[in-house]
Amino acid sequence: MNSSRKLKPSDFSRRDYTYWQQVSTRWVDNDVYGHINNAVYFSYIDSVVNQFLIEYQLLDLEKSEVIGVVAQSQCRFFQSLSYPGVVDCGLRVRHLGKTSVSYEVGMFEQDKEAVAAVGGFTHVFVDRSQHRPRPLSELMRSAFSTLA
Repeated sequence: MNSSRKLKPSDFSRRDYTYWQQVSTRWVDNDVYGHINNAVYFSYIDSVVNQFLIEYQLLDLEKSEVIGVVAQSQCRFFQSLSYPGVVDCGLRVRHLGKTSVSYEVGMFEQDKEAVAAVGGFTHVFVDRSQHRPRPLSELMRSAFSTLA
């Protein structure tokens, strides 16, 4: 995301994303103002990314020798989401580095074209035991390239 100019919802389209997952909002997700609390969006983002990693066999929660740790995260909010509802979450890769990948998740109210929020984070892949950066495997590069 280019932070040098003010981004608007029209800068993001469903066509920008190739991997999709639906997330059902929960009663507990709403805050006292009647919309999804800002912190909850980060759990949606985390769930979508990790589901992708698991589906593509890039992450075994208990056994993977290489794991991703979050180096930074961000989210831009354009319109409110609330309970009850379904959020269509689209995933793409914004940057693929030697030991890291930056994801972007577009969150859309079900069947709506306008993006409600866009967020993401950067994973740095490290050795599980030593927490030292490890280069992305060819399997990872191949899977992530489907999201570019």
